[in-house]
Amino acid sequence: MIHSSVLTTLDENEQTPTVQQVHWADRAMLLWRHRRKLARVTTISLIVSVCIALLIPKRYTSIARIMPPDQQNSGALMLAALASHSGSLGGLGSLAGSLLGGHTTTALFVNLLHSSTVSGHLIDRFNLQHVYRKRYRIDTAKHLAHRTSITEDKKSGVITIAVEDENPRRARDLAQGYLDELNKLVTQTNTSAAHRERIFIERRLHSVEADLERAQLQLSEFSSRNSTVDIKEQTRAMVDAGARVQGELLVAQSGLQSLRQIYGDGNVRVREAEARIASLQRDLEKMTGSSAPLALETAGEVNATPEANGKGELYPPLRQLPRLAVPYADLYRQVRVQEAVYELLTQQYEMARIEEAKDLPVVSVIDPPGVPEKKSFPHRLLLTLVLTFFSFAAAAALILMRDHWSKFDSHDPRKTLAAEVLPVFRTRCRSVLRFWRGAA
Repeated sequence: MIHSSVLTTLDENEQTPTVQQVHWADRAMLLWRHRRKLARVTTISLIVSVCIALLIPKRYTSIARIMPPDQQNSGALMLAALASHSGSLGGLGSLAGSLLGGHTTTALFVNLLHSSTVSGHLIDRFNLQHVYRKRYRIDTAKHLAHRTSITEDKKSGVITIAVEDENPRRARDLAQGYLDELNKLVTQTNTSAAHRERIFIERRLHSVEADLERAQLQLSEFSSRNSTVDIKEQTRAMVDAGARVQGELLVAQSGLQSLRQIYGDGNVRVREAEARIASLQRDLEKMTGSSAPLALETAGEVNATPEANGKGELYPPLRQLPRLAVPYADLYRQVRVQEAVYELLTQQYEMARIEEAKDLPVVSVIDPPGVPEKKSFPHRLLLTLVLTFFSFAAAAALILMRDHWSKFDSHDPRKTLAAEVLPVFRTRCRSVLRFWRGAA
């Protein structure tokens, strides 16, 4: 019994390849019988594939490669070097590499390039909503993202930007636009300490500049009202002039007494001397002035006129100079302080701008985008061959399926189910077609 069962199993195993070979041969024979139909389908699909390949518009790809700046510091590099020479620091070195890795900036730049801000600016800059024939901006952004490929090299950190478009020049301009918008976005989102310092100094500089202009205006108004240019020099000049006038007055008075003794009071020369003495006294009184308080004591009031204060002279009186010296010195000191602060802030502002330029991550372009000379899509020959082969395979599969379906028994449950489902499906399809035609 065991021997007969073994022989039976061996016979079945020997017959199995024969059955498979006969089954394969039957399918090949079936396809050979329908060779004319397959040839017609293949020829028609070849012609249609060629037409489709020729009708698809050409697309050109412009490629740009950039290298983000390395943000590693010397401490991280030293720690990595120690970790490479010491096995006990291996975990610490890997931790430092993960926290202070050189590709952090690369991932940041990739995310910035994928941001909606960059895509929105490119849509507005190149009018892509009209170019792509999209009604909504979100659809335009999706289409632009589909046409753009942004990849990064994990080892070197180089970012590759590939933009595909039907116009080669627009493809080049879009790739360059990504670089320009990335630079602008990096500049706007720079949050370094030098940037914050520069912003603070810039605001402080504007405030000090306004204070300096206000102090200069107050000093100029005060000097215009009171005819004060330089109190020290004016005081020295007024004292010298007053001493000279007073000396001339004493000489004239002595000469008058001599003339009176010689000629008497009614002589012409005596009257001339008296007139000169009176003129010198008026000049001396005018130069000396009055010690009464000024009509305007506060330096902050800048709207008074010289007529209101009685200051129509070219120089202030000598007795008023000490009273004018205090507000003048105060205003002059404010101007000098504001000038010193302004000069200091200007120097610090320039230094902060230099430091900010050093800390600002600038995109280093390795390969600038150029105008592509050859199309990147479609590959017409490959597309034609693929569509033709797909049509041939679909036709062959359909022939085999119809032959296999015809061999089923008419009472088979699968045929019964198909006979019930197919009429309903056809009726639904016809009703949908009628609805579409009526709506059109």
